[in-house]
Amino acid sequence: MTRLFTKQLDVAYDDRLIVEGLNLSIPNGKITALVGANGSGKSTILKSMARIMKPKGGQIFLDGKSIHQQTTKDVAKQLAILPQNPTAPDGLTVQELVSYGRFPHQKGFGSLSKEDKEVIHWAVEVTGMGDFADRPVDQLSGGQRQRAWIAMALAQQTDILFLDEPTTFLDMAHQLEVLKLLQKLNAEEGRTIIMVVHDLNHATRYAQHVVAIQSGRVVSEGTPEQVVTQDVLRQVFGIEADIVPDPRTGVPLCMPYELVGELPGTQHRNSVPEEQRAAMAAGV
Repeated sequence: MTRLFTKQLDVAYDDRLIVEGLNLSIPNGKITALVGANGSGKSTILKSMARIMKPKGGQIFLDGKSIHQQTTKDVAKQLAILPQNPTAPDGLTVQELVSYGRFPHQKGFGSLSKEDKEVIHWAVEVTGMGDFADRPVDQLSGGQRQRAWIAMALAQQTDILFLDEPTTFLDMAHQLEVLKLLQKLNAEEGRTIIMVVHDLNHATRYAQHVVAIQSGRVVSEGTPEQVVTQDVLRQVFGIEADIVPDPRTGVPLCMPYELVGELPGTQHRNSVPEEQRAAMAAGV
């Protein structure tokens, strides 16, 4: 049974509909990557499924129940989310940050229990942050900070983990550091991971399930081999690309070489009045 899915989901910003009639099921125990051009609705879908955004219509189901009919604390015991570019207060240590993940399991404003402390220690160690437990988060490298935030999410002890572009602004080494950690958590802990991924080749290398999004709708979903095709890349990203097998794993890798027509996500630019576009271009 699929634990998490949407049914005819509509999501809007003010009166502008971003996602319409979305039916999406997240496979249990796998890494799912949401991919698409900028402005395609990937992060909106992620935030809605994690109950950060309230839908305009339709429903999101978690374990057979509407997610919006469950208490915030109950949902926080089942899923955790790492948003884009999270920030911690100055001076907050890694261990203090990770301890926040225990909040859904605490009663009232009680102190940390023995079990809480054991879980915090486990989360710090499993993310490789043991040597940095007492170091302020704002003194860490980008990759270390991401691992600290992932440790906080793990301390919630949820089976489902959402991440919104977890490798944004990281260099290549730190990107691999974070992605390999997520791969390890999925393989060894059986976590269901849903992440918005900017780099298509990261999606094919580290996710078993890929969902291609365009204008808030699913264009294609399935294994990397099923989704990363020339037709899908033309439609979703507006590119021509060579698709070659990864020499190590055999998964498809994308090598773009040409644009196809208008870039995805720019089709609505002419809805802005000409004089307004001129003012925007002039920096007014």
